[in-house]
Amino acid sequence: MILGGDIGGTHTRLAVFDDGGRRVAADAAAQPAHTYPSREHAGLGEIVRRFLDETGARVSAACFGVAGPVKDGRSVATNLPWIIDAADLAGELGARTWVINDLEATAWGIGALVPGELAELLPGWPHAAGNVAVIAAGTGLGEAGLYWDGQQHHPFATEGGHGNFGPEEPVEIELLRWLQERFGGHVSWERVVSGMGIVSLYEFLRDTGHGEEPAWLADAMRTGDPGAAITAAAVDGKSPLAAETLRRFVALYGCEAGNLALKVMATGGVYLGGGIAPCILPALRDGAFRDRFLAKGRMRPLLEAMPVHVVLNDQAALLGAGRCAAVRARS
Repeated sequence: MILGGDIGGTHTRLAVFDDGGRRVAADAAAQPAHTYPSREHAGLGEIVRRFLDETGARVSAACFGVAGPVKDGRSVATNLPWIIDAADLAGELGARTWVINDLEATAWGIGALVPGELAELLPGWPHAAGNVAVIAAGTGLGEAGLYWDGQQHHPFATEGGHGNFGPEEPVEIELLRWLQERFGGHVSWERVVSGMGIVSLYEFLRDTGHGEEPAWLADAMRTGDPGAAITAAAVDGKSPLAAETLRRFVALYGCEAGNLALKVMATGGVYLGGGIAPCILPALRDGAFRDRFLAKGRMRPLLEAMPVHVVLNDQAALLGAGRCAAVRARS
């Protein structure tokens, strides 16, 4: 039995898998994924102990996908005050344990998805094969790849979301300067293509006279999740300012997805994971994403051949952690 975990800045999800890396089906109703508020716990070990007490699970291997860089099985989480160490968790579990980057876990999960769990954005070449790129806007911006050796894919992590944001249009140059003043110099892609990025884009457009903020939206942002409030107002067509925010967010998402696709030579396709993309699928299909994804000069034909899909299954990273533990345990 295998324990898989998806450790995010907001929620931690844990589930038990069989030794093939598939969710246990014998008693699926009794063994769904368990979700815990990350910030209400002192560390991952506390959540793991709680999960084992609640389920009575006895595991022989475990893998946890963590939002942040991982080195030698140890991670200082990017959006949590946690240090996550595979050796410490192995002691808690009495089982072989791996800690990997959360986008590497999502990359592992791509192979577990079925057609209904993917939405096509760009068709690409029908016989596309080769390396794969994975990019996911959520609390932050994660990026990963899968290297194709001619027979199988090998997932690997990156921290590309922290690379320098590169504006192209005059308003984006103005945005960069605004963000530099706010954050003190370095501005990463994560600052614009993420949940926090949606809020920053909105506040920039509002504060620089690119639109007027309705009072009801200001109230919704104060009393709830501001990014979700902005997105809902845009999707519902209730606020021109929110709609312009979403349009620019989608364009920037396409730009960075195209950057990553070129860097890993993703002839096998590009996958958009994370929690935001499925919620804004119509906006992603509206043209701005495609235009900026393909706008790479002489490399446009290469990008046109790359299929692009949105991952609809919000448990892809959890599935991937289970698959990773299963493969590594067998080897």
